[in-house]
Amino acid sequence: MTTSHVKRAFKFRFYPTDAQAAELSRTFGCVRKVYNLALAARTEAWARQERVNYNQSSAMLTAWKKTEELAYLNEVSSVPLQQALRHLQVAFTNFFGKRAKYPRFKSRKKSRKSAEYTTSAFRFRDNRLTLAKMCEPLEIRWSRPLPEGMSPSTVTVSQDAAGRWFVSLLCDDPSIKHLPATDVAVGIDAGLDHLLAFSTGEKIANPRHERRDRVALAKSQRRLAKKTDGSANRAKARRKVAKIHARVADRRRDALHKITTRLVRENQTLVIEDLAVRNMVKNRKLARVISDAAWSQFRSMLEYKAAWYGREVIVVDRFFPSSKLCSTCGALRDKMPLSVRTWTCDCGAAHDRDVNAAKNLLAAGRAVTACGAGVRPQRSSPGGQSAMKQETSRREP
Repeated sequence: MTTSHVKRAFKFRFYPTDAQAAELSRTFGCVRKVYNLALAARTEAWARQERVNYNQSSAMLTAWKKTEELAYLNEVSSVPLQQALRHLQVAFTNFFGKRAKYPRFKSRKKSRKSAEYTTSAFRFRDNRLTLAKMCEPLEIRWSRPLPEGMSPSTVTVSQDAAGRWFVSLLCDDPSIKHLPATDVAVGIDAGLDHLLAFSTGEKIANPRHERRDRVALAKSQRRLAKKTDGSANRAKARRKVAKIHARVADRRRDALHKITTRLVRENQTLVIEDLAVRNMVKNRKLARVISDAAWSQFRSMLEYKAAWYGREVIVVDRFFPSSKLCSTCGALRDKMPLSVRTWTCDCGAAHDRDVNAAKNLLAAGRAVTACGAGVRPQRSSPGGQSAMKQETSRREP
């Protein structure tokens, strides 16, 4: 087995004391303030056709701390503030590389509350984590043990909209090893009626996590809408809505982790379809159920786990007519309405729509491996596309 030595984040919940919560809340506010000040300065420089790099932003931070108006920046650890500038630098690098849009200002109400600490700003000994400016270690719930001898290089503390506190420990994990190579391959078709259909004929039911809490969510949202802006009751109602969203997201993430781990362990090659999810959610009738299926999250998990364990993920072009193509004789049908879930080809082969699509994806993926056919697009740069146009990118709920 080959050791891949990957950077891996271990995320845990923790319960801060009142003093720790106050210190972290101040840190979150200062991180947001520094990020916005630096973004404003760089935007003004951009208007003058000048560029401001990280070193210049860091010098600005030093000057800001010396002013009476921003003297409170000295009350928190300097490391999270420097990390905010580094994150801004990465955002601009992605913008100039045409991989992202222009950076946006952080909002006090909507942006994620987080602060990143490097090794100089925390102490980790005997599974006790103490952050800079704090006298006591954090009360972490160790839901799983860290691998033997592992020490974090970066610690990220965050608070979600539901008020839960999390700490993420970034470590170099030597325990991840490439799995023994096999010759097993599988085609995977994502859908809504069934979450996934495999070329083996197996289907995984769509758990529809959001629908289970839809009534409770609607009730909580109605109560939230009736509260006065800025009141304590509105803040309490907002947290209740956020808790329901968090519960749905936790269940969805847990299910996807189990599915993707199983697929990576059992198969050497995994073939999926390149779905344009961002465009598909513009369909107002299907946007909610498409978002609940979390196809993008499924693909992301599958890709990084495959990289960890020495597996291969092949992404077939979105214009490949996987549903309209007979996996037995290769005949292409002119039309395939979404209401048609089973169909019979002229050659006599009876097909389940989703399983047939998965079989065609597997065949296309094998063609990529064998001769490099143009059905494997890249996320960063567009790849080759099939001359045949895919079916309308919609699925029945």
